[in-house]
Amino acid sequence: MERVSLITTKQADDLIVAFALEDAESGEVKSLILLRSPKYEFILDDHERGVTVSHDDQPEVEDDLLRRISLASDVVTIETKDNRYQLNLSCVDTKELEKARTILRRMNFDDRFTLELV
Repeated sequence: MERVSLITTKQADDLIVAFALEDAESGEVKSLILLRSPKYEFILDDHERGVTVSHDDQPEVEDDLLRRISLASDVVTIETKDNRYQLNLSCVDTKELEKARTILRRMNFDDRFTLELV
């Protein structure tokens, strides 16, 4: 399970929830990013719409869409069409978690994925 050091959110034309992941081996930070661009989705086919998930360890994976996310106080589980991530949130500030919850609700305006906020 990867440890999250902080969560960054953005709300504009794009909705973003980005997890900064501690890399124990290198001492650096990696990113796991959830991105949705509702303003521009009308140009996509229906099966291409939704939240894309990207991970620094898998730069070759494109169009990996979010299927399910379960966010509790200490753990988040993210399931996509191709991957499953389990992240430790024990070091994350509660304000960051609340902002992430808000953005995730907005990302799911059309119920494209299962959202579990525990």
